[in-house]
Amino acid sequence: MFPAPAPSPVENFDDTSNEEPEHPGVKENVSKESTPFIHEPISSGPPTSSSNVSGDLDMSGHAAPPPKREILLWSTAADEELLYAKKEIVNAPLVTDDPDLYAPLFLNVSIFKRSYELMERLLKVFIYHDGAKPIFHSPELKGIYASEGWFMKLIEGNQNFVVRDPNRAHLFYLPYSSRQLEHNLYVPGSNTLEPLSIFVKNYIDMISAKFPYWNRTKGADHFFVACHDWGPYTTKLHDELRRNTIKALCNADLSEGVFIRGRDVSLPETFVRSPRRPLRDIGGKPATERSILAFFAGQMHGRVRPILLQYWGGKDTDMRIYGRLPRRITRRMNYVQHMKSSKYCICPMGYEVNSPRIVEAIYYECIPVIIADNFVLPFDDALDWSTFSVVVPEKDVPRLKEILLRIPESRYITMQSNVKKVQKHFLWHAKPVKYDIFHMILHSVWFSRVNQAQIQ
Repeated sequence: MFPAPAPSPVENFDDTSNEEPEHPGVKENVSKESTPFIHEPISSGPPTSSSNVSGDLDMSGHAAPPPKREILLWSTAADEELLYAKKEIVNAPLVTDDPDLYAPLFLNVSIFKRSYELMERLLKVFIYHDGAKPIFHSPELKGIYASEGWFMKLIEGNQNFVVRDPNRAHLFYLPYSSRQLEHNLYVPGSNTLEPLSIFVKNYIDMISAKFPYWNRTKGADHFFVACHDWGPYTTKLHDELRRNTIKALCNADLSEGVFIRGRDVSLPETFVRSPRRPLRDIGGKPATERSILAFFAGQMHGRVRPILLQYWGGKDTDMRIYGRLPRRITRRMNYVQHMKSSKYCICPMGYEVNSPRIVEAIYYECIPVIIADNFVLPFDDALDWSTFSVVVPEKDVPRLKEILLRIPESRYITMQSNVKKVQKHFLWHAKPVKYDIFHMILHSVWFSRVNQAQIQ
């Protein structure tokens, strides 16, 4: 039996609070006899952010180790275009002043801009049509898993990147939903994800037998996008899918041996309350009018939140730390109003490392304070998170107020301004716009694929 690593939620979309769903623990009851993953090399520590164009440069301009050489069964024009793109990115012209890109937010704005330009010009994506609804081609646009649904909807409706001829493709999209896998195949109380991983294995076996494209690269030019906590674990039974495919995951946890840094992509977790108005309530108070030092409200699952509440819950008027927001509080100020009025929004991990609070903080122009060791931050191939967020190791929760008060006021003002500037890279639009979250996700996948190209 393959144990479920975290419980499956029953969602609650209360507009006054971004409460993550409450559900009984599954992770704590994992069978010790279960077959473990074959772990990749991992690192430990607080949330991290780094990037490279493997073998040549990282975003900071430093040398990076070469990737494992990819053996292709045959070469295509798309492979030559990837090599061309990599050379162009390595030799990116210096960007000194771009009105659309605020340079301090980026690890290397010159590399990012050149890579993005080449993506717009060259990238071709083929989408497999095989697979029936609701697991395939059925985007869910509301709730805490909305990132995978919005990406699916927008890529399947895209005419700039999507091609019908797979021989022209640089990337192949596997259009299944991790949320729909859980919703349709998980048996409540079974404590096993085996039906989900068997289903995914059979799907990959089917497309690799029916078409030649998977076998050409052993899946290295294929990708999927999954925001459910269980997304990574559905790859367990197919070794090439787990090791080679580009996995765009909300659950980007280095410690579990599934997420592969340098190949996989950390997906922002966005909580969408209204699919018709995904940008509702964006914005917040100016930096000088935010009277609350730090705010968190949410359920007490995972290893970090109970400790956060133990040290700071109801013990300091500057630190507004709650479990569920009490009614006596919400009558005066609801969840969103708290975020809009706080300097720092605390974003501790739940059952898994990511949290929709990180992007919500950015939406409400509140500096996110991320507490989740081993978490690879979204868009870490491009963005310098130190310019608009605070990362706190889990062990330092008792020192949280001290850490925040040590940040000079001038630094806080700059970071809060940067949050407002980075916001556009995390926004969903019914019709995608340049540098928005759809294009940032696609760029991260493109950049990963370019990274694998071998310059002779």
